[in-house]
This record gives sequence, structure tokens and C-alpha cells, in this order.
Amino acid sequence: MTTSEQLFEKAKTLIPGGVNSPVRAFRSVGGSPIFIKSAKGPYIVDEDGRQYIELINSWGPMILGHAFEPVEKAVRDAIQNSFSFGAPTRKEVEMAELITSMVPSVEKVRMVNSGTEATMSAIRVARGFTGRDKLIKFEGCYHGHGDSFLIAAGSGAMTMGIPDSPGVTKATAADTLTAPYNDLAAVEVLLDNNQNQVAAIILEPVVGNMGCVLPEPGFLEGIRSLCDKHGVILIFDEVMTGFRLAKGGAQERFGITPDLTTMGKIIGGGMPVGAYGGRADIMDMVAPAGPVYQAGTLSGNPIAMSAGLAMLHHLNEHPEVYTRLDEIGKKLTDGFRAGLQKAGLSYTINHIGSMFTLFMTERSVSNFTEAKTCDVSLFGRYFHSMLKRGVYLAPSQFESLFLSVALTDELVDQVIQANEESLVEMLNA
Repeated sequence: MTTSEQLFEKAKTLIPGGVNSPVRAFRSVGGSPIFIKSAKGPYIVDEDGRQYIELINSWGPMILGHAFEPVEKAVRDAIQNSFSFGAPTRKEVEMAELITSMVPSVEKVRMVNSGTEATMSAIRVARGFTGRDKLIKFEGCYHGHGDSFLIAAGSGAMTMGIPDSPGVTKATAADTLTAPYNDLAAVEVLLDNNQNQVAAIILEPVVGNMGCVLPEPGFLEGIRSLCDKHGVILIFDEVMTGFRLAKGGAQERFGITPDLTTMGKIIGGGMPVGAYGGRADIMDMVAPAGPVYQAGTLSGNPIAMSAGLAMLHHLNEHPEVYTRLDEIGKKLTDGFRAGLQKAGLSYTINHIGSMFTLFMTERSVSNFTEAKTCDVSLFGRYFHSMLKRGVYLAPSQFESLFLSVALTDELVDQVIQANEESLVEMLNA
């Protein structure tokens, strides 16, 4: 039994399911999770000393690679002054100033401790600002584990949501309306049927949690137009895409301006962090400026702010990072497509910048229903074949991969070769 397997057996007696976030348990790919001991640049190392090329990067934040020296130094310097104060600090002001300069739609911003806190708070503010109760979200878009977001679409595009998790009340579900991603007509019907009742539409401008799914041409523009027509707050959940697809996030890349934006991951340089911000008139509803209450003892934590400032300053001052990420993403996905063609397969690859997913389906994937046509058991075999060849992928078919600039051309070639070999092994298993 490996050290990782021993740790997992012990963890299951102490932690629900043996993990502190469900996807880590390897349930969807089979086998036992590997426990990570360290990471540097493009590599992670497990408790058994095995090294892997990393294509998750802590689910997004390690855009510059693990333990990037300026971020590491910023953390080392910050801890000399203690770890937390529960009081205002200079770094919070500097972080707010930097975020608002990089994301023009964000005029004011509030720091929190996670992406889930950010999305929960943004919805509350939208409801407080509009005086309305209902929310529209999209099937397959994950916005954290707040009650309002754990709703399934049901049997039809215009069906009232039903709770997707025990513990979510029917009343909460009744206020959550769902539509298929990339389906403007469904959103229009929901708005027409709920006149003056919808406070906000929240969506991932590029989806990461049903795999990487891109907005079809005109979709984001259409959502913006519908929000303007019906007086609805448009919330972009950029916890994954923020500062990854461009300095100003997906909203910069697609040229769409939301009313509110939620952020996380990259803005903490790998530390636990989140933020939400947007139009000043909306954000001024937040206490103590306004009546919408939201608070957090560790919000704006000085260690997280220090790491995030180092990360964002580097991205702001080195736009070539995004050029390089696009190059890496294109080379990798071109290589994967060539591997599929060589193996006689026509599976789907969705890709934008440094995000991509290989879907084990021959259908195009533009929404959750299409994503669910994937052969999940086949993906599990593929995952373990790649792992055996030293490539660490997301342990789920329904997750995007996140690349870093630490990947050299030589490492990309290694991953492409591993993909070719794994496809053959997967089909012959």
C-alpha cells in the first residue's frame, strides 16, 4: 500500500469521505487520490516521492507555476508582521486599487475569503439593490456551495429549479430559475414569465465546472441586452476566468461589461481568498455604506493580500504572460487533436487561452446536457493512463484544465506524447 493510500484510509475515519472537497476523492475516476507533499514550477510531488507534470494548478490560481518566487517572497515578508489583525490594512487598499485598475467594470470591491462567499454576497447585494427575490442561473455552472446555487434544471429549460442537495429548502429553490447555457430563448421566456421579479442573472462567461464550455457568438451580448431590458443585475462569476483569460478577465476578452463581478483564486496567489465588486451605486449598498450586511473576520487577510498583490502586479506588468499562455494552450490542444486523429477518434476538445477540456464524446459540447453524453468510465481509464505517465489531470470529466507559464515546450511535448499513448491504452483496456 502506498503512502497516499495509507493516508486516505486514515482520512476516511476522520474526514467525511476522506477529503475536504468532494472532487479530490477520485470517485468519478476510480482508485485512491494521491496526497501532495510539495510543488514547484510545473511539477507536483506526492507523498511517495513521485513527480507529475501539473495541469490543474490548484484549480486555477497557479497561473505562473507553483511557488513563484515573487509571490513566495511577498508571503515570507508579510508573515514578519503577524498573520491576521481583524482590522484595516494598507494592503487591502492597494489590492482594491489594483483590481479596479485592471477590471474597469469594478468601481468598488469588497474582499472575502472564498469564491463561494463572493457569489453568495453578490446575489444578496443584487437582491437588496433591486428589491427583487429571484435569480437566474445556468445548468452546469458552479458558483460555490451556497444554497441558491445548488439547484438542478429539472426536465425542461423553463422548469422551476429543484434542490440538487439535501439541506436546500424548497423556498430557496423556488426563487432560483434555471436555463441551459448558451440558450438565450430560454432566458427570455424566464424573464417574460417573471416580470419585475428577477434580481440577477449569474453565469460563468466561460464555464469551467462542466468542463470548459465557451459562450456561443452573441450569447453574452444577448444576456447583457436582456438584463438591460428587464432591469436585472448581470453578474459574471470570474472566480476561474478572472485574470486568467486576460488582465481584465473574460469580460475584457469578450468585450462585455457586467454589473457585478466575483473573483477568487488568482487574486490570492494560491492563498484562500475571494472578492466581489462592480458599479459603485450597487456596491454602496454594502454595509457599512448601505443596508446590505456582509462581514468576515479574516476578509482582507494580510498574508493573502500580499500574495495576491505580488501575483496581480506581475500579471499587470507582464502582458506577455497571456501571449505565452495562449501559445501553450494552442500547442497542447493541437497536439491532443492530432493524437485523437491518429487514434481514429473524434472526441471533442473545447479550448480558450489556458483553459481546455477533452470530452469523451463525439458531440459538440455547448451546454450541460451535451457534456453529460461523455463516457465517464472511459475518461477514468484515460485519467489513470495519464497519471501513470506522470501527467496530473483533473480527476473528473467535468472540469476544465488550467495551464501555467511554467510549462516549457519540452514539457508540452511530453504531455502530448503521454496523451497519444494513453488514448491507445484506454481503448485497449
